[in-house]
Amino acid sequence: MSRTFLYARVSTSNQFTENQLQEVKTAGFNVQASRAVEETISGSIAAKERPGFQKLLERMESGDVLIVTKLDRLGRNAMDVRATVEHLESNGIRVHCLALGGVDLTSAAGKMTMQVLGAVAEFERDLLIERTQAGLARAKSEGKKLGRPEALDTTADVQRLKAKDMTQAEVAADLKIGIATVKRHWNKVV
Repeated sequence: MSRTFLYARVSTSNQFTENQLQEVKTAGFNVQASRAVEETISGSIAAKERPGFQKLLERMESGDVLIVTKLDRLGRNAMDVRATVEHLESNGIRVHCLALGGVDLTSAAGKMTMQVLGAVAEFERDLLIERTQAGLARAKSEGKKLGRPEALDTTADVQRLKAKDMTQAEVAADLKIGIATVKRHWNKVV
């Protein structure tokens, strides 16, 4: 008999999983509390490296069903999501995504859906890279200096004020620079 598990994930501690739990109930799934894993961790961390997801993997068996509300709950990286779904499928676990109409991602239709989504994500990433490169080239052609601004050499100024018996805090305030910058130049020989 198959059991139903739920993986609900949020990225930050000021977010909550309640909406995901409610969405699963509204969709008609009755997931026992002991089979629901809620986790607060970034989606950029591979699913297999998340402590909550690892516990879930240890408890699921062949024939079980894993429910996620959205594909990005499994991960933000299309390759990681695909690898996670393939790993679950190889263990006989089906994966249902509510946002995709409850499609089983391990079925033929689910695999096709994931491939299309992966292709779209890759296309969007490539477009972003192209736009960024075009913007950088345009800015460069307009004579704009790219990158971080050069640091001002304030050693002489720091040393001059130090010679006036000013404290590091006073020097920082006078020069309108950070205390760390003052400390970096405090003992340099001019």
